[in-house]
Amino acid sequence: MQQQTLLVTGGAGFIGSHFIACFLSNYPSWRVLNLDKLTYAADLARLKECEQNPRYRFVHGDICDAPLLACLFEKYDVRGVIHFAAESHVDNSIASPKPFIQTNVEGTFALLEAARAWWQPEGRPRAGYENCRFHHISTDEVYGSLGAEGFFTENSPYAPNSPYAASKASSDLLVRAYYRTYGLNATVSHCSNNYGPKQHAEKLIPTIIRCALEGRPIPIYGDGQNVRDWLYVQDHCAAVCLIWEKGRRGETYNIGGHDERNNVQVAQEVCALLDELAPSPDGKPYKRLISFVQDRPGHDRRYAIDSSKTEKELGWRAEEDFGTGLRKTVQWYLAQRGGLAVF
Repeated sequence: MQQQTLLVTGGAGFIGSHFIACFLSNYPSWRVLNLDKLTYAADLARLKECEQNPRYRFVHGDICDAPLLACLFEKYDVRGVIHFAAESHVDNSIASPKPFIQTNVEGTFALLEAARAWWQPEGRPRAGYENCRFHHISTDEVYGSLGAEGFFTENSPYAPNSPYAASKASSDLLVRAYYRTYGLNATVSHCSNNYGPKQHAEKLIPTIIRCALEGRPIPIYGDGQNVRDWLYVQDHCAAVCLIWEKGRRGETYNIGGHDERNNVQVAQEVCALLDELAPSPDGKPYKRLISFVQDRPGHDRRYAIDSSKTEKELGWRAEEDFGTGLRKTVQWYLAQRGGLAVF
């Protein structure tokens, strides 16, 4: 069987790297072309298990580089796109929003144009390219903030509250427009907060682990009552595979873990696992290090995802709950550090 090429953007990132490993394991008739700019949050070390796979290739490049994209689509005859590449740190978007507009909006536009030009050079799909799919990875943050009850569905109105969320909402709408206007076979997914091994150090759970093991204050924004729905990264990747393979054209799918925790609860659960797996040298519980810092501007109070559409249509279920997934995550980080607290 002739192998086809899937272009994965941002594949050296946290979620993208897990997805590439998952995809290569489950789709033996496909090759993966990983396009990544290798900005601060990317790390090719996440892909060591894939480096020797003959069906994997890495290209260092920018999704905003239209000539490069055109070259890659033609050279590798790209038949599918999974678009992870994005600037994603909310705090950074508040301090410096321009890169978020450039990558998340302009980069998505360039990628859509490249796909349209290669798959539909005369305004309609060329023969054999009718099922080529563009899947766009997005976030629940495009929906804004929830109250104490309720869930985001695929029909929830967009109400982004940070430059990051606004840039992702903009890119979502571009993807929708290319489906409606040009008939591009496109889908979008919105995920809740991902966690798991290999996440960048700036994120909440790695920060809690690092600060605790170094005996430093564990910073929690505001009163710590901001609630997120936590989704184990490999469960997210499994859902993306199903959407790419079986999702309906032009549809949006929500992916959530059904595991809500506020930030204080997350910190306490991580600390309890560290007490068990890597006790502090002085024998004191790590939760004593939890401290509260000034809240960030526009900090949404609660996100929660209704994944029932994805579950019913595609048969997806999250396999990890927060307890099992968090234990795997903490164990992985401890293994990277030699399993010891250092203060």
